[in-house]
Amino acid sequence: MTSPTPRVVSGIQPSGTIHLGNYFGAIRQHIALQDTHPGDAFYFIADYHALTTVRDPAVLRAHVFDSALTYLALGLDPARATLFRQSDVPEVTELAWLLATVTGMGLLERAHSYKDKLANNITPSVGLFFYPVLMAADILAHDGTLVPVGKDQLQHVEMAQDMATHFNEAYGRDPPVLYRPEPLPAKAAVVPGLDGRKMSKSYDNSLLLFESGKPLRKRVGQIVTDSTPLGEPLPFATCNVVALLRLFCDDAELAAIETYYRDGRRDGAPFGYGHAKLLLAEKIEQHFAPARARREQLLTPAGRAEIEAVLARGATKARAVASATLARCRRACGLR
Repeated sequence: MTSPTPRVVSGIQPSGTIHLGNYFGAIRQHIALQDTHPGDAFYFIADYHALTTVRDPAVLRAHVFDSALTYLALGLDPARATLFRQSDVPEVTELAWLLATVTGMGLLERAHSYKDKLANNITPSVGLFFYPVLMAADILAHDGTLVPVGKDQLQHVEMAQDMATHFNEAYGRDPPVLYRPEPLPAKAAVVPGLDGRKMSKSYDNSLLLFESGKPLRKRVGQIVTDSTPLGEPLPFATCNVVALLRLFCDDAELAAIETYYRDGRRDGAPFGYGHAKLLLAEKIEQHFAPARARREQLLTPAGRAEIEAVLARGATKARAVASATLARCRRACGLR
């Protein structure tokens, strides 16, 4: 059974500077959803989750602020979407414990993030093992009914569904204590990094949203390509640079670039990977220029104060919902 109030809930983990993979994989969809679900889109900055990897408190604070700054610069409107820090709603951690009491170990052992760490010989912390429970609490505490996800995150929504079902079966199904969330398939792009693998903070293969000028060109210049000489035909379909250009170019522009690759020439002059990388750097800079300007405005003292005010107002709204959810769960369990 779903909540009587349809609500989008999602989060972003502040474990590093936001990059193109974060934008095309999630943030772009989040911004768009405020138009289709005005007032009922809840987005949290998952600072509790980030503690599984970030150990420096100053770094964590900076990443949390940068996440809020980035969302607002990219067009999130606090009048149509709720933005808040996860840790400003402590009810989610209590709900996570209540969910843990009805969740089997086997469910958590099947989590992709946990299994990936084991496969890479990384000793997972209890926090990483418990990660799906806290993520389920994030969704369920805010009566989330729609969770925008790509294929790689679908399992987390399914686990939240399982935990809501287990809790309701244990403590009452009519009416349900917790509402069942549903995945909202996101048209998220899989963004390759500099080395061709999925762009990731942990691989240090990312391109940052607001880099520009020489630093951006230098970073784009590190994209891995083959050794085809300047002026020779280039492989279009498998090129890492082209995979990134597809995110920014329309069909006509891509058709022209494919011609340059096929001929190894542009307007009669030799064309190579260096030229393609310059095209990409220009596209990135142009695409994010308006957001970069808004970001600079928000970095003023007045802008910083407004960001903190947005997070505080968002936390007040989100906590009111989470408190009501937790009260239902406490009564159901016999804690109150």
